[in-house]
Amino acid sequence: MNDFFWQTFVTLLVVIDPFLVIPVFVSLTRNDTKAVKERTARKACLIGAILLIAFAFLGDKLLDAMDISEPAFRIAGGFLLLLAAIEMVVARNTGLRTPTGDETKEAIQKDDISVFPLAIPLIAGPGAITSTVVLMRQAEAMGFFVQMGVILIALIVLALTYVSLLLGDPIMKRLGVTGTNVLTRVFGIILAAFSIQNIITGLVMVIKSAMK
Repeated sequence: MNDFFWQTFVTLLVVIDPFLVIPVFVSLTRNDTKAVKERTARKACLIGAILLIAFAFLGDKLLDAMDISEPAFRIAGGFLLLLAAIEMVVARNTGLRTPTGDETKEAIQKDDISVFPLAIPLIAGPGAITSTVVLMRQAEAMGFFVQMGVILIALIVLALTYVSLLLGDPIMKRLGVTGTNVLTRVFGIILAAFSIQNIITGLVMVIKSAMK
């Protein structure tokens, strides 16, 4: 169980990746006061938490209602996470995490950037939502308290993201663009391994089901 909780923490930390969110947050709030930055960061993380918790509890029911099997979701989610991982490693925009140029311009023109692009797609993007649903499906077989553990870990990761955003300016000064890029690429490699494991697990489940 401890191994599962550790896997959950690492997975959510890697897929949310505060170091990918920080440069965008610092760039879009560079002219804001400290109070406004704090409010924006708090609102973005709160919205992200609501979305992830909602999908944690309702995502499984939605999949069942659509008659989507766990292996199918694991394989599809694995490919989706793999695309996000490739984007993180090679620094290409696939549209899964990094806002496009037009989206960034739109965000700059808006007074409130907490919903877009911070909460969606940077904090609670497709990768984070997919990972949460997959982890909750795994936790379901272990019991209710394990599921609550997944939710608690998700909230801890979001709390770390919130603190990282508040410390965005000093972190960027200390790490610089190169440092944040290195960390993002390392996280991307870990996420790629996790996504491949999901695809393999899904394929194994399909094969076992076919052999019965």
